[in-house]
Amino acid sequence: MNKAITDGIVFQPLPFAAGLSVWSSGDGTPGSDTYATSGTGVFVPSDQDFGGCLEIQKTSTVQNLRYMAETPLLRGCYLRITARVKAVAGPLPAVRVAGYAGVAGGGAANVPVTTGPQTQLTRYGEVVEISAIVGTGARAGVDLVWLDAIYGHFGIDLVGPSGGLVRIDDIVIEDFTVAFLRDLMSMVDVRDYGGRGDGITDDSAAFEAADSAAQGREILVPAGVYHLENDVSIQSKIRFEGTVTQPDDRRFILQNGYDLRAYVEAFGDEEQAFRKAYQALLNFSDHESLDMCGIRVTLNGPLDMQGCDPTRQVFATRRVVRNGQFQPANTTAWDTDVVTSAGTYSRSADTRLTNVTNIANIQLGSLVSGAGVGREVYVRAINVGARTLELSQPLHDAVGSQTFTFTRFKYLLDFSGYADLAQFVLDDIEFQCAGLASGILMAPEGLTFHVRDCFITRPKDRGITSPGRGCQGMMIDRCQFNSNEQGLRVQDRTTIALNTNAEDVKIRDNRCALFKHFAVIGGGGTTITANHWFNGDSVMGGVRVAGLIFATPNCRSVVTGNYIDNGWIEWTNEYESEPEFANQFSFGGLTITGNHFIALNATTGFNFLRIKPYGPGHFVQGFSMTGNVFRAVNGKIDRMEGIDTTFAGLDLTRMRQITIDANTYNGIEEPVYNPASLIHTQNTAASNWIARTDPHLPFKGHARTIDGLAMVQALRTGDGANVNDMPWVETSYSNDNRDLRFAFERSVRGAVRYTVRMDNPV
Repeated sequence: MNKAITDGIVFQPLPFAAGLSVWSSGDGTPGSDTYATSGTGVFVPSDQDFGGCLEIQKTSTVQNLRYMAETPLLRGCYLRITARVKAVAGPLPAVRVAGYAGVAGGGAANVPVTTGPQTQLTRYGEVVEISAIVGTGARAGVDLVWLDAIYGHFGIDLVGPSGGLVRIDDIVIEDFTVAFLRDLMSMVDVRDYGGRGDGITDDSAAFEAADSAAQGREILVPAGVYHLENDVSIQSKIRFEGTVTQPDDRRFILQNGYDLRAYVEAFGDEEQAFRKAYQALLNFSDHESLDMCGIRVTLNGPLDMQGCDPTRQVFATRRVVRNGQFQPANTTAWDTDVVTSAGTYSRSADTRLTNVTNIANIQLGSLVSGAGVGREVYVRAINVGARTLELSQPLHDAVGSQTFTFTRFKYLLDFSGYADLAQFVLDDIEFQCAGLASGILMAPEGLTFHVRDCFITRPKDRGITSPGRGCQGMMIDRCQFNSNEQGLRVQDRTTIALNTNAEDVKIRDNRCALFKHFAVIGGGGTTITANHWFNGDSVMGGVRVAGLIFATPNCRSVVTGNYIDNGWIEWTNEYESEPEFANQFSFGGLTITGNHFIALNATTGFNFLRIKPYGPGHFVQGFSMTGNVFRAVNGKIDRMEGIDTTFAGLDLTRMRQITIDANTYNGIEEPVYNPASLIHTQNTAASNWIARTDPHLPFKGHARTIDGLAMVQALRTGDGANVNDMPWVETSYSNDNRDLRFAFERSVRGAVRYTVRMDNPV
């Protein structure tokens, strides 16, 4: 690049032969003395070395020579000022290039230095060439860094004793930018616009200025550390050979070529690069996703996602982080924090603990444990002044005061600092927890958080945790959860893949291997489809636990097309503060259809479905279990369903609208159906036939309703005469209510097929 050629800009001063009225003996500004009138300088037309030249009689310690025309200084343009001088007589001076830095209006610019390197003349008649380079950027080789100047009055200084006589050839000023720019037509260097790269000076303005000047060209950030104290937004392409630093609350937005690799190049450190790239994602509307470019980011501690942009407590615009990896460094920052504190619980405010001691040490997102506390109950809000904690769910039996334990797991990505986060997507990311960290901690409030095509591998404690209602509308799709406890027996495992607390959650097409539990579901309206979870071990007849837990009774959920391996579905009401039935909805709204259930090496008491009431009086109203396949391998099990009566049983007299039909049973000793189509054969004539429904009705239910009957053998009296009698039927007969009594007007024998239900179908 040469501005004299490309833009026709005149840098070269007039020769001395054109007259000395444009050559000042002062600073070169208008009104300063010139050599045409001062009497200390004369034009010599025919010097043997220079031809025409200026001869100056040195009359002061620093004798100035300045060209009075304004030589323009352009951003990105570097000028070289060259002078050839020789001493003729008298004391020998030193000589240097010098100038006056000017701004608009004629004032002096604030520049660090106005003189170049100084050279001492040592012999008379010896021609000495001196030069200095001036420009706006602090580059190696630039002598006069004039960022704020827009023009200069250039020349030389003669320094030293007075009385000497010096001759000076015509001064040359030329565009020397070619020495600094590697790609002259397509690159803009931040140093040309004031960038220092010393790690201290604020280079924000230089970056912004370079971006404004780029006009489609690429910005170059040369080697060095460039501190950006303010927000900086770059529209142009940018290449980093150096790195940048910036306070956490300031934003660095790369609008062109925005991805994590660009930020790694900018900040050098992958963790800080991700923080800044994520911050930019939230603050620039032209990009909806951050491509991590497959980069594996090593985290030295839990990544506080809200802390990446401290100004935002709420964010509700769709954003995606995709195509990358996270792993923890082996540091103590991942150690679990455990706090014990006394607190008081009341059913009148059933998601609150009051009078909590040691509250300042309890962290949001802590798992709460204690007497009467259900599984996966978390701290979702803290009021230190009021000494109160808000919980993700009610407690089933904790009224009064007691000591609770608050366990804070550490997560690779921690979103709990947000008050509300909506429409956020994690896509195609591998969380390599390495047994040191958990995976994802969600915000306490929010909508439609989406995790898709991700791997959560070897989490220390949890895969995905919802500490509140930030899981409303959450979607977990096509993810793999691989436990850190695969070598442990079932009873020794503690990890849980995920939990939910809110409504309308979709869990689809995931695979979960050997956690204690796959999911603890706390909200309603959940859709669980086409997943594969397995919870077993290699121990013959070993302990088995629930893979999927519904912790609210009226769960209104669908479980369809899943592969359920060595774990059962458990249905509880542990998230009710009044677990005994009163006026609330009891167990209902669950549909289990088209799943593959398998049990290997299980005991005979294993079930694929267990209902566990935490208080008396409950029943089932609205439950469908159809089209499933139940299979036991390496041993048989008694039944596919059961009731856990640890706290209470079910009221079998109030069962309603239950359908268990069209299932396939392999290795199940006592298949169940509702309605059940059974045959009773009466070999001895009697007026009362007692038909036993047990064990065919679900949950060993009562024979409450009969839908129909038909004689499948001719009715005959005791002496063999055919009769055409029809019985009336008494339901819930016998002490356990599991029999039917068919009452005839006379003693008869024969066989009847009947359809019986253990519920009221309407």
